[in-house]
Amino acid sequence: MSLLPIDRLTWGGEPDNPLVAAVHAMLHDRLRAALAASGLSFDAFVAGPIDTAITAADLAAIDAAILASGYRYRFSATISAQERPEAYAGLEALAAGFDHPDAPREEPDASGRRRVGIGDNVVRRTANVTGVARHVRSAADVIGFMEQGVPVGSIAIIDDSGGTLTAPILDRFAGILCAGGTVRSHLGILARELGIPCLMNVRLAGVAEGDWIEIETSAPARTAESYMSGTEMPASVWKLP
Repeated sequence: MSLLPIDRLTWGGEPDNPLVAAVHAMLHDRLRAALAASGLSFDAFVAGPIDTAITAADLAAIDAAILASGYRYRFSATISAQERPEAYAGLEALAAGFDHPDAPREEPDASGRRRVGIGDNVVRRTANVTGVARHVRSAADVIGFMEQGVPVGSIAIIDDSGGTLTAPILDRFAGILCAGGTVRSHLGILARELGIPCLMNVRLAGVAEGDWIEIETSAPARTAESYMSGTEMPASVWKLP
């Protein structure tokens, strides 16, 4: 079926990626329907409020159709490690246990709370965040959360500062701890824009899946000046009893 006149809205040839091609085709279908329903000429339709022709419900329906086909965004979830393997080459031991040599190892306080990590706070908040630790280390983990859902109150522990791996489920977490990167890394930017409490460059030890933890999101946010001068601004992570 010809995509005209809707393909006058696009440039270039057919996309090489089948996911992009499928999304384009479904967008074309919705734009054709919106054009027909409007009763306008093509030129008048384009000159009008074209940004309302595709709604959030349309995008949700496209995403649902893609997932219903069995596709699970595997390309998106693995591309960071494929394109920049050197950036992830030293993280195997960290991913296996998140037992960083620079993590604080303190005795529990009177309440049983024990400091087990430090990191760079992305955005300062009025209160700390507590939740259940959920390790996200692979595309399989992300796919599992996509299929089964992310439990309420989950705090993601991630070693990919690029943010690509967890992007499909990022907004479902109550907080994020990332073992790499800075507050200006892709993941830090995404967390800031989505309003998710986040520590980057986390040095963590002794936190297992399902542990109850607290993030010091009330700590000052790490500044560009502190990175340039090498001044540490550590926010803490506590393991709760």
